[in-house]
Amino acid sequence: MYKCKQDNQSPWKKALTVTGLTSLALALLSRPVLNIVHDLFFKRLMTDSYDENLWEFISAGSKVGLQTIVETNLRSIDGKLLNRPLGSPKKFPNADNLVFNIAQLHRLPTPEYTAVNTQTVLGRMAAKPLKISIPIIISGMAFGLGLNEKARIALCQGCTQAGTAINSGEGPFLLAERKAARHYIFMYDRGKRKYDPKLIKQADAVEIQFGQGAIAGIGHETAYKDISPKARKLLGLKPGQPEITHARVPGINEPRRDLPPLIRYLRELTGGVPIGAKIAAGNDLEKDLEILVEAGVDFIAIDGAEAATKGSPPILQDDFGIPTVFAVNRAAHFLLEQGVKDKVSLIVGGGLYTPGSFMKMLALGADAVYIGTIALFAMAHTQVLKAMPFEPPPQVVFAQSHFADRLNVKKAADSLAYFLIACNEEIMEGVRALGKTSLADVNRQDLAALEPQISEALGIPLASSPN
Repeated sequence: MYKCKQDNQSPWKKALTVTGLTSLALALLSRPVLNIVHDLFFKRLMTDSYDENLWEFISAGSKVGLQTIVETNLRSIDGKLLNRPLGSPKKFPNADNLVFNIAQLHRLPTPEYTAVNTQTVLGRMAAKPLKISIPIIISGMAFGLGLNEKARIALCQGCTQAGTAINSGEGPFLLAERKAARHYIFMYDRGKRKYDPKLIKQADAVEIQFGQGAIAGIGHETAYKDISPKARKLLGLKPGQPEITHARVPGINEPRRDLPPLIRYLRELTGGVPIGAKIAAGNDLEKDLEILVEAGVDFIAIDGAEAATKGSPPILQDDFGIPTVFAVNRAAHFLLEQGVKDKVSLIVGGGLYTPGSFMKMLALGADAVYIGTIALFAMAHTQVLKAMPFEPPPQVVFAQSHFADRLNVKKAADSLAYFLIACNEEIMEGVRALGKTSLADVNRQDLAALEPQISEALGIPLASSPN
């Protein structure tokens, strides 16, 4: 009877039974072992002198910081410049210390299902303004230098689905991404290899790149081995030749003299699309803005200190530039003072990850926000599991990664589009909660500050005091 009963069991059920019994036996046997190991470890921890105690590392780590300890060891390997990916881990003053008002009785909230207008127009005075459905734009992340081809195409497709624009970044022009992007901002970068008029003519807007928040305005190079073969070919690099990004835009040696002709040239070449400039936010911000406004730009993109890149020296990420929340406030105030706030559009980026942070930047005076890092995480979504746990999640989108060919473009594009659309839906709910029907009507009067530094710096009343 017993034998017959056993034979009637499925192989799967037998395996489960054996596995369960084995696990139970191991658990019972391991408890005494674990107890001995536990006691020995903690006894050593409680009795060893401090200079021999493992806790010394925890104590020192708390003082110095694990980030600093790791980067100290990396600097100690070969004496080469350290390049940290995806921006500074430093906690800058930010929009987390701002909150929005709530419409209830004094001002009634907007009824549910009321349509909210989030359309954004960049370069209102241009012959061909750039009109996008949502105020969230994908910032410049270069093909071949930063991201792989699949990632770039997925970003473009996702933006098209969501009705927004994408910046080309410093990399070579990739025809496939131009075809995938409905709204394409061409970066006129500092590399001098993309100045072909035939390429520039395909832009919906042109952005002259003077600097980035994560790397300031310095020149830098990307080693030949770190550039994908296709990108090398498109850049026209010879074997072993690095790609150079110059410290200055070629031809712009005296900005007040040299920049206006370049803007006029680009405007004529493209038939009147918005011509703008990108700068990193430093404490000379207003002086930089003055030069750009006098030169006749249609939009200005500003990177705060929290901005990221594929890799840059930690000193530039941690110790240079001003925080995004201060940069947008100062820039918007300057444009208003100069009487050009309705003529020159303002885009701001750097450390912006959530719908709430996007909306706060818009309330402080930006017309749109640039996002990069968070777009990569949204796009990669569950596909990061293809690289984890032995490689960092971004390996599925980075150029020259072993996982570059594993990204599913359609899934990545859909994931990004869903993220952008969901963010915009939350922003619309926020507009309704303020009793308004258009994102353009949201302003700094809708904000309160949670702590004095932010309140004083931004001219926003404290939430602890009556308005």
